[in-house]
Amino acid sequence: MTAIGVRIALFSAYFLFAILLNSVGTVILQSIVSFGVSKEDASILEAFKDLPIAAVSFLVASLLPRLGYRRAMVIGFATVAGACLLMPLAPAFATAKILFFAIGASFALIKVSVYSTIGLLTDNSNKHASFLNLIEGFFMLGVLAGYWVFAAFIDSANPASLTWVNVYWLLSAVAAANVVILLLAKFPKAPVSTAPGSGLLADFAAMFALLWKPAVLVFVISAFLYVLIEQGIGTWLPTFNNEVLHLPAAMSVQAASIYALALAVGRLGAGVILRFIDWFWLLVICVAAMAALILLALPLATGLEPDPEMSWLSAPLAAYVVPLIGLFMAPIYPAINSVILSSLPRERHAAMAGLIVVFSALGGTTGSFVTGRTFAAFGGATAFYLSLVPMAAIMIALIVLKRLVRKPA
Repeated sequence: MTAIGVRIALFSAYFLFAILLNSVGTVILQSIVSFGVSKEDASILEAFKDLPIAAVSFLVASLLPRLGYRRAMVIGFATVAGACLLMPLAPAFATAKILFFAIGASFALIKVSVYSTIGLLTDNSNKHASFLNLIEGFFMLGVLAGYWVFAAFIDSANPASLTWVNVYWLLSAVAAANVVILLLAKFPKAPVSTAPGSGLLADFAAMFALLWKPAVLVFVISAFLYVLIEQGIGTWLPTFNNEVLHLPAAMSVQAASIYALALAVGRLGAGVILRFIDWFWLLVICVAAMAALILLALPLATGLEPDPEMSWLSAPLAAYVVPLIGLFMAPIYPAINSVILSSLPRERHAAMAGLIVVFSALGGTTGSFVTGRTFAAFGGATAFYLSLVPMAAIMIALIVLKRLVRKPA
């Protein structure tokens, strides 16, 4: 397959993992109603997903250029195909933990490979930023599709039914199909250091050494804060819709797709906007708009009462407004990723991508954990209001990052 075939392989890989990774919010909701799990216990699923992402990324990122990006992605999809089969065969909360552990470990291979391959397919920073925004936008289309795919398998008449686990037969088949696509694609050869003394240990040390560079350090703080916000809101939005806005279970999952749609539109739009405006000013505007929307939208979620006849026409306005925060949130992550990757030589992209995945995973776990605990103790509105704190912190981090990237990373 040509370079176009490689791009198709990258998009197909990201699309399926978008569905798998972001199903954690839906699975948390269904674990609560189907398996009788508490909110505090259900929140651990995010850690089962994100901690393996962090660990595997940190341990194998520098190895991937030697292993081969295509081979790494095939291993990831084969692992997920097998893990998905376990859920309908042995439905239980323990099985869900195993599934998300496999998803997390496999995504580490996928994301580092995708991010590193983008650097091999583009020859300047503008094309890099455009491609990265496009593929991250496509990722959010996968998230959007995932909400509706899972909702289609939820029994609205009996939310506690286990019919929803049958979705994993479909997802396992799609993962197997992605293995075939990847085997047919011919990936560009990754640059591997041949300097004296180079090797796996040297590559690992070089990845760790990146953290001592000021621009990289500020970047990982920015990425951590961003994912903390995105996952904290995204993971708990179905439960927020169900318990705070009183939407039916299936509708709660479907309504959360507005968030994914907003993220997709924001990232695809940013791919165009970034050709005409500096990344820093776009992101400053986005962070300020996120905070303003939280302050304007959450009051709409107070004082609502359950309605047995709830429909899309009678749903509270908050069900449509709160998820729109994703529109302004969307450009931040791919933009800062592109800024730091473009500032480094290509042979360091795999190592940097490993750090991106590590700190993104840690941010996701922290965001889901904090939001879940706050949700259980003080309610959904308070949990979402607390996202204003990391928003203020990320604004400061962006200002510092802008100054540092003017110098060598």
